[in-house]
Amino acid sequence: MALSFSNPSRSYDGTRHGVWFWGYDKAREITFFVEDGVLKNFDSALGSDEAEVLASFDRHRNEILKVAMSLYADGPQTLYTLH
Repeated sequence: MALSFSNPSRSYDGTRHGVWFWGYDKAREITFFVEDGVLKNFDSALGSDEAEVLASFDRHRNEILKVAMSLYADGPQTLYTLH
């Protein structure tokens, strides 16, 4: 299974306190959600402001995508949560 992140889109979810992003395995879309607690591991002073959370996600995108790829390797689901 070859997972790619060709779509750079991401979306803040204030209700669930995190960021949604998407990967693709051929034509199949895989949804990922990273909780803001994970982002606080990268940025300990991170607040809950949408712009701040998205900026943190963007700064640490490569590390987040590596974690997402390792989760995906464990089994082909359609939704993964990084917590």
